[in-house]
Amino acid sequence: MTPRTAIEERKLDHIDINLRRNVEPSGLKTGFERLQFKSNALPELSLDRVDTTVEFLGTRLAAPVLISSMTGGVERGWEITRRLAGAAQALGCAIGVGSQRAALEHWERAAFFEVRSIAPDALLFANIGAVQLNYGYTVDECRRAVEMIGADGLFLHLNPLQEALQADGDTDFTDLARKIEAICRQLDVPVIVKEVGFGISATAAIRLANCGVSAIDVSGSGGTSWSAVEHLRCADEQRRQISRAFLGWGIPTARCLIDVRRSLPDMTLLASGGMRTGVDVAKALALGANLAGIAGPLLRAAAIGEEAAHTALQSIITELRIAMFAVGAPNTAALGRDLLFELDAPILGFAEKSLP
Repeated sequence: MTPRTAIEERKLDHIDINLRRNVEPSGLKTGFERLQFKSNALPELSLDRVDTTVEFLGTRLAAPVLISSMTGGVERGWEITRRLAGAAQALGCAIGVGSQRAALEHWERAAFFEVRSIAPDALLFANIGAVQLNYGYTVDECRRAVEMIGADGLFLHLNPLQEALQADGDTDFTDLARKIEAICRQLDVPVIVKEVGFGISATAAIRLANCGVSAIDVSGSGGTSWSAVEHLRCADEQRRQISRAFLGWGIPTARCLIDVRRSLPDMTLLASGGMRTGVDVAKALALGANLAGIAGPLLRAAAIGEEAAHTALQSIITELRIAMFAVGAPNTAALGRDLLFELDAPILGFAEKSLP
């Protein structure tokens, strides 16, 4: 039996920890829990006429949901991703695969990313770490990642804190903006830049917009904390203590979304990081997201089986539809900030604070 590579061992650790341990950030939430919809007792709508479709990067989706990039490169991850790809195909959602570095460096692993046969019509995104552009990757590797799975676009993920917390992490993030700009110019599919759960600030988003990215996934905190994951997988006690200091790190997803949308009113935005229900999806759209990415709940469902993955995704879409119905929004474009209020605002006197 061929020994596992360090990347494979890390991927298996990540799957196991995410499925078995609590990896949400300490004392930090998404910010969506502070926001409530103004329920509409007279919506003047029929539930079955509520339209959840949305256009994203030129493709019409049945629902504004992305199955976020999670895992790949090992057989266990491939099983999970294939189940999720089947759900995306059946329900008309988008899906991204996990980092393809394992397959780019060990081509025999490419088979563990093959999902296009399961989801021939789904909007599918390839994925590599942006930092690899400082470790020998060029537009050629980006093209290979896209071609490997027949993808419609490419995610470049940013994860400086996660890399810093790994004993063997790639931590040279110098001059990446220029290199991302070159990829955006040379690649003939859309390039989306995302964080991995610590958030993208307005300042960083503006720099990315200047690079020419097609979309930004703010990927804020409140969901999976990769500092918690690295804390749990680290055997070295000193490094465990260092990672502990960052268990509450990050910008809440709602805060990221509000700040980036305010700074970039025309940018295509995705909101991921702690998205758990269709109500969260509706709130994200109301705050200006074009699409919402969901990972943790779907990972756990897909680990059970194909039917569980399909049911979990269907439930999220149904929750979104009911939320839209209950606020009187006939379509996703009708979801706006005026439909939200802050829960901790005073009730008597009808005073409302501005959104966070």
